[in-house]
Amino acid sequence: MPWRDWIRTVEVEPSLYAADFARLGEQIEELLRSGARIFHFDVGDGHFVPPVTIGPIVLRSISPIVHRLGGRLDCHLMVEQPESHFKAIAEAGGDSVTFHVEAVADPVATAQKARQHELEVGLAFNPETEPNHVAEVAEPFDLLLCMSINPGYSGQPFMPEALGRIERLRALLPGKHIQVDGGVGPDNIRLLRDAGATLFVVGTSIFGRDDLTRAYDGLVQELA
Repeated sequence: MPWRDWIRTVEVEPSLYAADFARLGEQIEELLRSGARIFHFDVGDGHFVPPVTIGPIVLRSISPIVHRLGGRLDCHLMVEQPESHFKAIAEAGGDSVTFHVEAVADPVATAQKARQHELEVGLAFNPETEPNHVAEVAEPFDLLLCMSINPGYSGQPFMPEALGRIERLRALLPGKHIQVDGGVGPDNIRLLRDAGATLFVVGTSIFGRDDLTRAYDGLVQELA
């Protein structure tokens, strides 16, 4: 099932990197029953970003839960040589991979390799990368991910300059899904939508709250 069939007008994506891993399956089920459809799954290799994060073993354990309840797993590869991970991500139950333009020599060729594994494909770019550089190679991608923090660690503060970067990207690519990741919460999610984003990756503003359903619903209501 492609991204165009997953996404409603906009989507709040809970970021599992911020979840309580002792209760991961339980928290995923709670959010799915609250209406969440797409979960963001961060993979860090300790090279492209400093931390080594969750990987295919965890993905394999949660993908049956997510798929059984109609959800999808959007895998963000903060790694060098992302193509070396596509097969493992697909076999573990990932539905989409997003890799960084800064990590590859040929984004279009790398996207083609991902599609060989029947994965949807996104292209991420870091705060120092100009939107026009991404727009030049955007055609084969299902989404463009604008980082609003430096990738790697959850819980960093939102970089306000991301609003302008999203506005510029939206002007260049009026028909593409634009995702934003980093410091997204109730104070800025509507501003990000107004700037042109359609997919909102949210970590601590969901998983850092006592009531996950209430936190998720509040963010959805901000976008209504």
